Amino acid sequence: MYTSFFDLRCKPFQLTPDPEFLFMSKVHKRALTYLNYGIRDSNTGFVLVTGEVGTGKTTIIRNLIRELRGDVKLARIDNTKVTSEQLISMINEDFGLIVKGKDKTRMLSELTDFLINEYARGRRSMIIIDEAQNLTPDMLEEVRLLSNLETDKSKLLQIILVGQPELRNILAIPELRQLRQRINISCHIQPLTPEETEEYIFHRLEVAGNRKAVGFESGAFEAIHSFSRGTPRLINIICDFLMLSAFIEKKKEVSLALVKELIGQIETENRYWQDETSAKYSGGEPGAVKEILARLNRLERSPLKGDLAQAERREILERLSAAEELLKKTAAELHAKLSGMSAGNSDTRLIYVIKELDSLKEKIAGLEKKEPGESKINNRKKRNIWERIFN
Repeated sequence: MYTSFFDLRCKPFQLTPDPEFLFMSKVHKRALTYLNYGIRDSNTGFVLVTGEVGTGKTTIIRNLIRELRGDVKLARIDNTKVTSEQLISMINEDFGLIVKGKDKTRMLSELTDFLINEYARGRRSMIIIDEAQNLTPDMLEEVRLLSNLETDKSKLLQIILVGQPELRNILAIPELRQLRQRINISCHIQPLTPEETEEYIFHRLEVAGNRKAVGFESGAFEAIHSFSRGTPRLINIICDFLMLSAFIEKKKEVSLALVKELIGQIETENRYWQDETSAKYSGGEPGAVKEILARLNRLERSPLKGDLAQAERREILERLSAAEELLKKTAAELHAKLSGMSAGNSDTRLIYVIKELDSLKEKIAGLEKKEPGESKINNRKKRNIWERIFN
């Protein structure tokens, strides 16, 4: 829609993992170097690549596939929420083997013959398993067994496991120690730094045809990085909205006010970081309490009915309980450390906070028993409560 206005040949911030747009940050360059080294070393059995959602794992893998030499036979698996038999079937099918009407034992036998024949012809075989964190430990162990075929000097099969950080937790269990020992190369893709975030944006504009398509007001890049936390996918989402908004207003500069406005809208609608509220509590940040109050205010403005409203209430109550546990723990630690000293004010203040939390929970729970609009928590009173606590 806006490409001609900004003199671009294509949209620069699409969400598809296009290798053409691969930005070689320090960590992406290192990951790609490790991968290239691993696939060129015939002694490499397993390669592990992990990273948070949206950090560019799939883009790196697609770039790697695009540059594979002709002597590599590849099977790529993207759907990992399957049974063991389905996994073997998909691997064989991707290698070009017939799987219809064959059981798992037969398919494994034919896969073995295929790998031996490919090696005899001077060709190498490789399996890339994306979203590998969805595989069960038993299935990962079966994948390890596939790599047992080897000669005295080289492996007949190389396997690249790609997944989110929890894959490393799965691999850490004692039952998978043999698989861990076979991972020759391992790399984790970190988010972009603030400086890399700025260069990433200009890089994508340049690949799309015009590095100077749009200007950014001072502070805009910092705001984009702060919200996205250096995650390329979120940067793309934000910047696509910014380009569209600038186009609608017929402007070629993005203001800081526009960045903040759009970030607020995106987070309100999608709540990308809602899963990290517990982490906020663990640090004892007042920001976590502000987040709860914001959710309470939004809940009060919406009809209190339906499954979504009930789920919302339950989640708030759980978060308040987490805050309560933290405060109790803090009170106990302070009491122990300041025993014999003038600590009465601190203890009294924390006890008061706990009582206020109890009061809030009772009021929220009461909302489930009343019709919409029948009872509301006084917002001014809540603000006064937290002002007294944290000021």
